[in-house]
Amino acid sequence: MKILILNHDDIVELLPMKECIALMREALTKLARGEVYQPLRTIVRPADAAGVMGLMPSYVGGEQAAYGLKTVCVFPGNPAKGKDAHQGAVLLFSAETGELLALMNASAITAIRTAAVSGVATDLLAREDARDLAIIGAGVQARTHLKAIAEVRAIERCRVVSRNMDHARQFADEMSASVPFAIQPVQTVEDAVNGADVIATVTNAKEPVVQREWISEGVHLNVVGSSTPHAREVDTATMAASALFVDRRESTINEAGDYLFAMREGVIGPEHIRAELGEVLTGEKPGRTSPEEITLFKSLGLAVEDLAAANYLYRKAKELNAGVWVEFG
Repeated sequence: MKILILNHDDIVELLPMKECIALMREALTKLARGEVYQPLRTIVRPADAAGVMGLMPSYVGGEQAAYGLKTVCVFPGNPAKGKDAHQGAVLLFSAETGELLALMNASAITAIRTAAVSGVATDLLAREDARDLAIIGAGVQARTHLKAIAEVRAIERCRVVSRNMDHARQFADEMSASVPFAIQPVQTVEDAVNGADVIATVTNAKEPVVQREWISEGVHLNVVGSSTPHAREVDTATMAASALFVDRRESTINEAGDYLFAMREGVIGPEHIRAELGEVLTGEKPGRTSPEEITLFKSLGLAVEDLAAANYLYRKAKELNAGVWVEFG
């Protein structure tokens, strides 16, 4: 039996953002309908290690039944070395025999599908007339989020800010050719978010980088960078003022620092979560209710998203004879 191996470049070529956004809509809808199985991720967090390892299993039934497992190491110091903070692999297994079908680069899948889910959230929750984008952070996720949000709204301007101004300038120089609007590096987060219609926070920050008094009524936020209980990117006042949407409630109340800090301060509780994105997609729960409402999507990333991407990539690579096929077994 042969298994498929897809490297970073293979995945970028085979998984365009527009296609991935459609895939994520479908995956989140299946999650809301109970058609997939996904336990909470397991985090291996040694006290003296430079990073952590996450294990994210899932299963989907139906015509495209499969098991998936993403094993990913998160090393916050990697960007300083010119490497993605996320390193690992997504494994795809047959639902009929349990045989390993594919081994895929997790960094590429994570970068694309995370931004694609923010694209789904932006499409569902941002005002239709949203034109002004702010991106906080200038790394891998900043690049994919620029593309994803540009797919779902007619953006006319993007401001980008980074702790290192040179990184913000490099982002603008590198990405300007890929979008039909201006990208402006700015000095501060306040400068970036002032008057923005859509904000994406894609940082490694442990403490809030966005303050409530800086953001406008009617803005939509995709809060992406923090994925542990001990880190957050937005302050408690922003969480309290926002209609909160999540990828999954169980993940949010166990893992999301942005939610947990505000909860521990007694400002919000589980009832503050209006809906999972899938519940908005199915029509079970409402999305934005007024042009003035602040909407916030807290992204954690789900195993079902990785499985959906891997399943699609496997079928597409098979059809196009892409990637490397290796005897295994």
